[in-house]
Amino acid sequence: MYRVLKILSVITSIVMLFVLLGGALVTKTGSGMGCGRSWPLCHGQIIPDPLTLETVIELSHRLVSGTAGILVLALSILSWRLIGHKRETKLLAILSLFFLVLQALIGAAAVVWGQSDAVLALHFGISLISFATVFLLTLLVFEVDRKFDASTLKIGKTMRFHTIGIIVYSYIVVYTGAYVRHTGSSLACPNVPFCTDDQLLPSNFHQLVQMGHRLAASIIFIWIFIALVHAIKHYKDQRIMYWGWIVAFILVVLQAASGMLVVYTNLNLSLALMHALFISLLFGVLSYFVLLISRQGKKVK
Repeated sequence: MYRVLKILSVITSIVMLFVLLGGALVTKTGSGMGCGRSWPLCHGQIIPDPLTLETVIELSHRLVSGTAGILVLALSILSWRLIGHKRETKLLAILSLFFLVLQALIGAAAVVWGQSDAVLALHFGISLISFATVFLLTLLVFEVDRKFDASTLKIGKTMRFHTIGIIVYSYIVVYTGAYVRHTGSSLACPNVPFCTDDQLLPSNFHQLVQMGHRLAASIIFIWIFIALVHAIKHYKDQRIMYWGWIVAFILVVLQAASGMLVVYTNLNLSLALMHALFISLLFGVLSYFVLLISRQGKKVK
């Protein structure tokens, strides 16, 4: 049964990533109203006619989200039964279901009643937490082999500060990025790093939103680099932290590069989806660091 649980956890994590990317695809292609104000049906039908591109994208996202719901439920139940003795399992199982339902309800409410840009921007962030809980549950499943004993790690006060601070701040950055998309501010500033050739600072609301996100993203880039330097200096003997922060820095570099390329390529869809993918993976890595910190029994340097 453990083998089944491992396979199920990996599949569920991948599907949850598709849910995240699907939501980003819906937003970036303007397909949110692809099924009109109808939910869970589409234009009041199971399979509407005609099938426009926007309708297909919205329907596909709903199908993937529904599949994710079934998988998360199955993963939560099976994890509870087989590895419920691990202290984080039951909490993560409950949270994964809670946030998956919450993101579905917010998405449904946006379709049926409409929502402000500020509320819609929360949808991606909640989806991100939902993915992170499933991802952590998957890692717990693979810890059953005991090839890596996370309880032996010694994570110091400085690294704890960086980890907690970065993951909280990264959520703020994610929100500002989602707000950029939902307010249609992605191309408000066509140049990088400044707004335009002859304009360094924003002069209207959309430019302010765009430049605010860039500033927030720049800070997290620098902060993760600082954490990486600390990990290289003090955690060479703890490979999960040492290589984990290297991976985190690579992901934030890819995130920054894809963000700039999105602007330069006039919102290339593939690059925009990669931008969403990199932040999702980064948030997953940071979430695992937080899980490791929660297991620490005493403070070290």
